[in-house]
Amino acid sequence: MASADLRDELDCSVCLITYTDPVMLRCGHNFCRVCIGRVLDTQDGAGVYSCPVCREEYQERPALMRNFALRKIMENFLFAQPDGTETGICCTYCVDSAVPAVRSCLHCEASLCDKHLRAHSKSPEHVLSEPSTSLEKRKCSVHKKVLEYYCTEDDACICVSCRLDGEHQGHRVEMLDEASEIKKKKMKSALQKTTIKKEETEKRVQSLKKQRRKTQDKADNLTKRVTALFADLRRRLNDLETRVLSEISRQEEQVSLSLSAMIQKLEVNKVELSRKMRHIEELCNMADPLTVLQEPDTGDLCDPEEGGGDEDTGGHDRQPHDVDDLDVAVISDTFHTLYDIISGIRSGIHEEDPVDILLDVNTAGNYLRISDDLKTATRTQENQNRPETAERFQYNQVLSSRRFSSGRHYWDVEISKAGSWRVGMCYPSMDRKGLQSHIGGNNKSWGLFGGKFNTQYGVIHNSTYIQLPHKISSDRVRICLDYEAGQLSFYELCDPIRHLYTFTATFTEPLHAVVWLHDGCLRITGTIGICDT
Repeated sequence: MASADLRDELDCSVCLITYTDPVMLRCGHNFCRVCIGRVLDTQDGAGVYSCPVCREEYQERPALMRNFALRKIMENFLFAQPDGTETGICCTYCVDSAVPAVRSCLHCEASLCDKHLRAHSKSPEHVLSEPSTSLEKRKCSVHKKVLEYYCTEDDACICVSCRLDGEHQGHRVEMLDEASEIKKKKMKSALQKTTIKKEETEKRVQSLKKQRRKTQDKADNLTKRVTALFADLRRRLNDLETRVLSEISRQEEQVSLSLSAMIQKLEVNKVELSRKMRHIEELCNMADPLTVLQEPDTGDLCDPEEGGGDEDTGGHDRQPHDVDDLDVAVISDTFHTLYDIISGIRSGIHEEDPVDILLDVNTAGNYLRISDDLKTATRTQENQNRPETAERFQYNQVLSSRRFSSGRHYWDVEISKAGSWRVGMCYPSMDRKGLQSHIGGNNKSWGLFGGKFNTQYGVIHNSTYIQLPHKISSDRVRICLDYEAGQLSFYELCDPIRHLYTFTATFTEPLHAVVWLHDGCLRITGTIGICDT
């Protein structure tokens, strides 16, 4: 019973069989290395790891420590156990109780315990082997003799009769032990190759997992940035809304008070006019001419403007629009503030002020015309007669004046009016003369090439061409640089944007944008920005 209990302690809690290469977690529980590895792999996406037994959690993938003590105990225990406990084969002659067998006799076709093995015949025809329940498989099915040889021509185990008189007569044969050793060597070689392949696969898996974690981290960072930006935008919009509504209310109250004061004055004026009208009517109805003539001039009575009524009322003929109206200019200025906020948010996404990427005329070939804004290169038949300098290209190429030695950036190029073209990036030390000075014709430049009348599109570096599987149908392409990661990527600006190719390298010098033209023109349409494509 104690042996059985100990045996249970040597079983992995995941696969429920004896430990294979036991390892231990920090919590103290043991598992087969392969078993716990598979469990942890399934927990990769959850962001937290836990022990399958006690559920103790780990924020990072836990390290696996080999348990040498448990491994030694397991090996000693299994070595001390009779073979029968491992195979489950019992002695054929112990009929009263199940006694584990230690050997099987191929001649007798019986399994023997220690006791019956000592009494067993030692004659040569009694061949002993490891305990087995399929003893008939170790004998020739035709001659019923023990299989002793291996026919290399037929890949079959044979007996002595098969070799001398049977269908394998005259064939090249080997002893079973010799043939087994030869096969084991082949299997060990295959095992070694498989092990190397497995290690390479494991490295690839770890690399992909690392890349997946980097992608997840990048997505998390972008999510946080976008969330923060939009939270800031909402806060600014709410503040702006409060300011605009407050300004409208203030102006509305101010205008209302002014209009109310005017209405009150006009009401007083109206009462005075009514009094004068009644007085004039009374005079008109009088029969005594002396009273009528002694009354002041009636013009003063009927014309309020002559009596300075405007001073009292502010002029009853003024229209409401003559009073100060809502100040639309103030509200308009507020909306301009909204535009500034949005512009600021857009700038915040790029984390730096955008800068135009301009072409350096000092590097332009003499058959390239550079526009006044330094953003368009046009192939021309007229020699521009620029002075010959060490930095000027012999052919129709031109560099950007700006260089990049860190960070992530992109720039866009319009190719709609170009014939054959190349765009990309290069080191400033690239040759300026000879065929090796073309974009991609050396190990110091990387380019994307195509042509309006050419069906082939591809990328080139160090004179090695890689053709793209499809044609570029958009009018614009984007070049994306991640200097620290050593990646230079090309995209087609269609909807949705399509990735074309990515070069991977360890950049050792600053990089310049570079374009080449056989005919037509190329124009840089975008500004430098942080590349989040």
